[in-house]
Amino acid sequence: MTDDKKMVKLPHSIIMEDRKKLSVSGVTDIDSFDEQTIIAITDLGELTIRGWNLHITRLNLEQGELLVDGEISSLTYTDVRPQAKGFFAKVLR
Repeated sequence: MTDDKKMVKLPHSIIMEDRKKLSVSGVTDIDSFDEQTIIAITDLGELTIRGWNLHITRLNLEQGELLVDGEISSLTYTDVRPQAKGFFAKVLR
C-alpha cells in the first residue's frame, strides 16, 4: 500500500455551545445533510446531528473539521460495522 492510500485516524472531539453551535473534529466525510439532519462519518462511527435550521458553516475534510449552526436537538452515534464475535459469528459468515 502506498503512503497516499494509508488512512490516518484524526483526533475526534465535539464542542457544543448553547445547543446552537457545534464544532466536530475527526470528520472524514459527510454522508447527507439537510436543514433537519446531518450525517457525518468519523473514524469512531457515523454521527447523526438532528435539529432545525441546521447549516454547515465550515467543512474541511483535509483537517477533519465540521462547524454547524442551528437549533441542535440530538447527537447520535452508529457504529460503522459492529464486529460480532464468537461461535455464531463464524457460523453465519
